[in-house]
Amino acid sequence: MSHTTAGKDKLIARVRRIKGQIEGLERALQAERPCAEILRQLASVRGAMNGLTAEVMEDHLRGHVLDAETPAARRQGGEEMIDIIRTYLK
Repeated sequence: MSHTTAGKDKLIARVRRIKGQIEGLERALQAERPCAEILRQLASVRGAMNGLTAEVMEDHLRGHVLDAETPAARRQGGEEMIDIIRTYLK
């Protein structure tokens, strides 16, 4: 079972909170709120996304690298993580 399936409800709740933050950001832009307020909201959204990303990355490492059943599965999980990190850091 995938770690995202096991923690699905918790992950979906986090995504919904982020969605609410994005919608709040959109409303603030539509209302022409001050740029400092917009920047604070952007920082909050970024922090929430980084936290979610870190959680899923950690779960991936634990489930598909540290606790992998075979050396081949461990290698595949590690290679996937390398690709993800490269994409994330672009």
